[in-house]
Amino acid sequence: MYENREIGNLGENIAAKYLESSGYHILDRNFRARQGELDIIAVDNDELVFVEVKTRTNGTYGRPVDAINRVKQSHIKDTAKYYIYKNHLEDCYVRIDAIEVYDTHDKILINHIKNII
Repeated sequence: MYENREIGNLGENIAAKYLESSGYHILDRNFRARQGELDIIAVDNDELVFVEVKTRTNGTYGRPVDAINRVKQSHIKDTAKYYIYKNHLEDCYVRIDAIEVYDTHDKILINHIKNII
């Protein structure tokens, strides 16, 4: 059985590969600041995209996206603002996406939700 962190790392790796195969350029991963953590920071055409990745191996705890509650959304937004400030990216178009990764050991399913916040 996977440990939670291993599941998270697996999902983030799968999501990063998915994004790259979809034409995204990955700028950073696991950016940490006092405000929180951003799983993946990428560029899609002319947009800076902050991606929250949630992975599940079963349906016991509901859909992965359900874990992105108001508190988590606030942390993501605050950390994204700090990343933009720190990297002088104030003139970029920005969006926040979520990627749900379902790893059932038989198959992997990916659900990319754009503009989740």
